[in-house]
Amino acid sequence: MVYRVWNIVTQFSLLLLGGAVLALVWANTAPDSYHHFVEFVIWDHAPVGHLHLDAEGHGHRTLTLHYLINDILMAFFFAVAGKEVWEAIILRDGSLKGARAMTPLIATVGGMAGPVAVYLGLAAIFGSTTYQAVAQGWAIPTATDIAFSYLVGRIVFGAGHPAVRFLLLLAIADDAGGLIILAIFYPTGALAPAWLLVSLAAALGVFVLCNWLPRRMDRGNQARPNSTWIRKTLSVWPFFIAGCISWYAFQQAGIHPALGLLPVVPTIPHADRAFGIFAEEESHLTDLLNTAEHMLKVPVQFILFLFGLANAGVEFSAISEPTWLVLAGLLIGKPVGITLFGWIGARVLGFGLPDGMRMADLPVLGCVAAIGFTVALFVASVAFPVGVVQDAAKMGALMSFGAAIIAIIAGQVLRVQKQP
Repeated sequence: MVYRVWNIVTQFSLLLLGGAVLALVWANTAPDSYHHFVEFVIWDHAPVGHLHLDAEGHGHRTLTLHYLINDILMAFFFAVAGKEVWEAIILRDGSLKGARAMTPLIATVGGMAGPVAVYLGLAAIFGSTTYQAVAQGWAIPTATDIAFSYLVGRIVFGAGHPAVRFLLLLAIADDAGGLIILAIFYPTGALAPAWLLVSLAAALGVFVLCNWLPRRMDRGNQARPNSTWIRKTLSVWPFFIAGCISWYAFQQAGIHPALGLLPVVPTIPHADRAFGIFAEEESHLTDLLNTAEHMLKVPVQFILFLFGLANAGVEFSAISEPTWLVLAGLLIGKPVGITLFGWIGARVLGFGLPDGMRMADLPVLGCVAAIGFTVALFVASVAFPVGVVQDAAKMGALMSFGAAIIAIIAGQVLRVQKQP
């Protein structure tokens, strides 16, 4: 078990954590050189990048290293996350499909509403000045880091415990909710929704030409020559081109471009089977959607390293009220929200819990889900402008790793029965 868990850390988390640790050390020993590195200008007056407007409303874009990492490269990370959400919803045996997913989905609502209530409630207690300064960051503590929470969940519950599957369903649904929040509540500029028609056209076009039409032409032919030609000859490239168009349309529409590949993900051909995120069997699936994920697997790990390096460089002196608000939202709001709404779903609404899982496991699971990290850092970087408030909020996301220790202690106190 230890070997398998270490494999998971290596594949999904170690580079991200390494980048974050390096950033923390660098920012606290040589802050000027760190910030110069992160904001390094790659291309001024570029077609993509941060938009700068003058007094007359004319503007130009500047491509910095930070923009390259957060807005361009991270699109591939969100595409992989979106693929898992899409599979969970659409496949015949998808984990977020049917009544068995209802309690985790209801618990997810609590796991997002609880942190928001705690964050905004404590901000109001701190006073109107603090509230106005930090209110925009309400979505930061709603995030759950899938990879790290999965690792800690296996340590606390054991690999075979039904709570681990419950946790994965909750984390995937949480990611879906986080993507929606990012798209709606955190635009990157003045909204120009007409550009979304370009994204829609790109997605529909590649779906019709490279998915629907070949399958239609192959009806009644078991050899499926047209679909096979698309898969073997064109591979993922038509979908990559459509993704680039969609990404650019998101940038121009004022919606965070890191989400720009998501409309194209459902258009990629996919067999009606999946073993689930982190399952070793996923590596043996050869349909085009899984092929794309296999191609992205290694690059995304290095992207996460760069993301940690570019976003976790916070000086310890930045710790202040936003730090404690984010931390309280995660460490208090998450467990309370998941436990309360999970109880409502399982007992009040009668959807029940998976066989072998107790009500006492819910608060422990809530503590595990309180590890925000990746998406919490990302939301902090878009919720606040660069400065002391953003740094303080990021520190709260980093400190949420303390939820792992709390979860292990809670598991002992509530007598979780580990299952290998």
